[in-house]
Amino acid sequence: MKLIRKIEDFPAELRGGAITIGNFDGVHRGHKHIIQRVKQFAAQLHRPAVVFTFDPHPVRILRPEQCPPPLTWTDRKADLLAELGVEVMIAWPTTREVLELSYQAFFHQIIVDRLGAKAIVEGPNFYFGKDRQGDTARLGELCEQAGLLWSIVNPVEEQGVWISSSRIRGLIADGLVSEAREYLTQPYRIRGLVVHGSHRGTGLGFPTANLDGIDTLIPAFGVYAGRAKVDNRWHWAAIHIGPSPTFAEARPKVEVHLLDFDQSLYGQLIEVDFIERLRGIEQFASIELLRNQLERDLESTRRLARQLEL
Repeated sequence: MKLIRKIEDFPAELRGGAITIGNFDGVHRGHKHIIQRVKQFAAQLHRPAVVFTFDPHPVRILRPEQCPPPLTWTDRKADLLAELGVEVMIAWPTTREVLELSYQAFFHQIIVDRLGAKAIVEGPNFYFGKDRQGDTARLGELCEQAGLLWSIVNPVEEQGVWISSSRIRGLIADGLVSEAREYLTQPYRIRGLVVHGSHRGTGLGFPTANLDGIDTLIPAFGVYAGRAKVDNRWHWAAIHIGPSPTFAEARPKVEVHLLDFDQSLYGQLIEVDFIERLRGIEQFASIELLRNQLERDLESTRRLARQLEL
């Protein structure tokens, strides 16, 4: 995978490929369906399969108060797309100048002139250009005039509902990470810097890594089974998100206990996958009752680890 952050850096040898334009937040099964068609065109043309995306999302520039938290960061998105067979991802820095381009200007200046695209694939809800004035019908007209191959693929449905980033975002916000995992191509993941906490977990015999600086959507309050990536190695983990009512701590935290792991993680950036929600946040009448529940949480996580091969 070649990740390009400046359109000026787009090399001549990558021109003439098959492209798709979109946010691709989360990289879900609907996106996978689009990528499969892009790869078919790319093979037909003997040219690369290219994804063009904006960084950050245009809504963050135009209406920042309405911009939802992302599901992926740029490098994670590139990795997920690479697993689907994408050869090039353009993460173009979003500017008002670009967003002011008419749909005709965007098509000719970006798609044709700068990328030299020979094919384009989109979903049915694709819009482009200033004020989203370009739609799939206008895209088709422009492609016909310019001699580009083009295709609008049908959405992927699950129980009569389109698989979309917004639907997945809603599931994660509700803590339904296993349901979201069915729609995604990989388990939902966050990343954060390990900082010092209250050390209550250590006192209980369950040391945790407290994460700060998380730049994607945090799942709903609760206890989850998942895994954490440290130094390119995965460790199964129990994850606590929310306050600690047993200790009268109202400030929510993201705490990760790695199973069978006793090394210091302070100052490290770690990634955490969510596999299944185990329970909600509870207030316990005693420390002993809390400790017993934590033991059960770890056993549930171990049981899940034995069942799954991830």
